[in-house]
Amino acid sequence: MFSCGLLRRPPRRRGRPLGRDDGEPHPAAPGDPNTDKNPFGDERADSRSQNYRGSGAVPSGSGNHHHHSSHHNNHNPNPFVSPEASRPASSFGSASALGARGVEDARGQRYFHSRRVKKGEVEKPWLEKKDPKEKWVTILPIIGILVGLGVSGFLVWDGLRSVVHHKYCVVYEDDFNNGFRKDIWTPEVQVGGFGNGEFEQATDSPENVYVQDGVLYIKPTLQDATLIEENAVINLTRDGTCTSKTLTDCVAVTNTTNGNATIVPPTKSARLVTKNGPATIKYGRVEVTAKLPKGDWLWPAIWMMPVADTYGPWPASGEIDIMEARGNNYTYAQGGNNIASSALHWGPDPANDAWFRTNVKRPALHTTYSAGFNTFGLEWSQKYLFTYINSRLLQVLYTNFDQSLFQRGNFPNVDANGTRMADPWSQTGRLNTPFDQKFYLILNVAVGGTNGWFEDGKSGKPWLDASPNAKKDFWSAKDEWFPTWTDPAMQVSRVVMMQQCDGDEGVNEL
Repeated sequence: MFSCGLLRRPPRRRGRPLGRDDGEPHPAAPGDPNTDKNPFGDERADSRSQNYRGSGAVPSGSGNHHHHSSHHNNHNPNPFVSPEASRPASSFGSASALGARGVEDARGQRYFHSRRVKKGEVEKPWLEKKDPKEKWVTILPIIGILVGLGVSGFLVWDGLRSVVHHKYCVVYEDDFNNGFRKDIWTPEVQVGGFGNGEFEQATDSPENVYVQDGVLYIKPTLQDATLIEENAVINLTRDGTCTSKTLTDCVAVTNTTNGNATIVPPTKSARLVTKNGPATIKYGRVEVTAKLPKGDWLWPAIWMMPVADTYGPWPASGEIDIMEARGNNYTYAQGGNNIASSALHWGPDPANDAWFRTNVKRPALHTTYSAGFNTFGLEWSQKYLFTYINSRLLQVLYTNFDQSLFQRGNFPNVDANGTRMADPWSQTGRLNTPFDQKFYLILNVAVGGTNGWFEDGKSGKPWLDASPNAKKDFWSAKDEWFPTWTDPAMQVSRVVMMQQCDGDEGVNEL
């Protein structure tokens, strides 16, 4: 029966939709209390594992209500967590993200498959048929590399095979710990300038040449001022000390008459030779370890001359310059003590000296040759001649005797007088003539000169080569250049001369 008045709606259980009582858990309705969850979603563990923790089994009987309640709490949506349907599949595989729930879901996870790529549209270039010519793109470079390695190996082998290994016998070796050996070295005593117009008087005085602490010093100094400022004569023939047979090499005069610029050499220095002793070689090696001087217009040299003028006067019989330099600093236009040069002088007469064809300069690396000791060397054989600094690998000048020097010189057919130019070396049949005779060693420090070693107009040069007043002009400028002579000596710590002794040094070679 129905009573009068308003119909009363049956009470509805919170958390379950109307008309459903199937015993299955359902999402809680908005506004249902949920005291089991952190509203910020910090808990990640499954609520079921929390409810049953420590029990080990699901309770029976009245436990149905408890089971329903756990599902009710587990499916209560957290307003701060993304819905599961919108989360990437990769997040379900992380136990740290979802706890135990995530581990269960990961078991059924499927591989990603794009619906945009249809079956058969995936490119598989490795299955396509390749062009047979493509393999040569790899094969040809490999062949090129192998051929290059083979050629390189052959060139190295051929180079090593062609290197001549000579036998050497020591002729003279000295570290100067036993003083100055007069049986080896002869000081030249002259005033004539040695054909270069040099401004020094070469002496044998201990002022200019001496040994100290195992080092040989060749030191230029100033001339006695009274010999220049007053009428004076230096006569080396009078005391028998002159080492030249030419009068002008032995006598010098100062004439103070008005208009006369004749003066004796304004400086003194030393020049040592091994010509009169046993230290001469024909083919071999020479090494001189030396520190070069510092000072404007100084001219240090380590060089060799023939014992005899077999093929005629200089330069027909040759000259070997192992090292030449200048004492000026690196700012000097022609190169100062930061540059060392090597040269050969050879030609039928002085006007046809072909030295420029065999002349090479070697700069010091970030230093100067006056900053310390360096070894200046020569290796000389029938087939070649080369100079080096510190190592045979650091060659300065290299000359191969693969053609006659008269042909290499390309000399004119006639000389300056109209006379036919004769080949002074062809009669030997040797390609290395005139460098096929005995040579001796020379060590010296020259000062100035009028032969062009110091070019006119370069870096404040205080004299002109062609001027008859050259020596006097140089002396007048001494207040400019003498202060630069801070270390004017060439210091020599070791000399070695070795004769090539293979046994075929006298054999003619074409």
